[in-house]
Amino acid sequence: MSAAQLYGLVLAGGRSRRMQRDKAGLEYAGRPQLARAMDLLAPLTARRFVSVRADQPLDPQRAAYDTIADRAPELGPIGGIGAALQAHPDRAWLVLACDLPFLDAATLQHLLAHRAPERLATAYRSRFDGLPEPLCAIFEPRSGGQIEAWIAQGRKCPRALLSQADVELLDLPNPRALDNVNTAEEYATASAALDSPAHAGTRRRLHIRYFALLREQAGRSAEELETQAGTPQELYEELRQRHGLTLAAQFLRVAVNDEFGDWRAPLNDGDTVAFLPPVAGG
Repeated sequence: MSAAQLYGLVLAGGRSRRMQRDKAGLEYAGRPQLARAMDLLAPLTARRFVSVRADQPLDPQRAAYDTIADRAPELGPIGGIGAALQAHPDRAWLVLACDLPFLDAATLQHLLAHRAPERLATAYRSRFDGLPEPLCAIFEPRSGGQIEAWIAQGRKCPRALLSQADVELLDLPNPRALDNVNTAEEYATASAALDSPAHAGTRRRLHIRYFALLREQAGRSAEELETQAGTPQELYEELRQRHGLTLAAQFLRVAVNDEFGDWRAPLNDGDTVAFLPPVAGG
């Protein structure tokens, strides 16, 4: 089955009543979490939108992005997802809540790698109760009709909908990736964890070099990238999604700091990583 093109949606239309301040603007490591969520979607989706209430499109946090307004504010997340599917009914949607500070690129790449376009959606199981997590999930185009029917029945819970639907369910590779933050106390705890030296060490600035066909496809011979990829294998998968690289890793050699290396060896901050395709001729 041919998969529909993927768009991205960050749900940022909530009123943040428990936090008592706009969660979209909460900063982690100096970056607002709405901006961070949009950055995570950028290499994975053709277009990205922020789901907003009708009174929010001109809000400074959201005005920098394309927006899709909820049709009815009392519907919550399912209203935002339904509005996106109505706006672009022939697209699939990678949907994220904006308040997932522990979400990482590897978790999203794993979700895409196991996408099942023949099903209604692809989602992770909650690590707490095993039920589908709808706020980091891929909704296929045909889910739009079921969402509309669900809303017409007066039902609002997207988790309950997915629990009854034909959904591809995955186990989380990073157990904390979908932990959300709803209160000031939770924000303080999450900020301390994400700003700790242990977590900071997972963010690496790498120098990437491309050769031959990879240089043509990436549109550059080199770039610098901040990433959470821990090995050349994880890094190359991220770059494939970002630049549309077509060569599989098994056909390449990788060099780290000018020495041929192991695809599973750990990367360090400041490393130079080069990907080399096979050379034609004999």
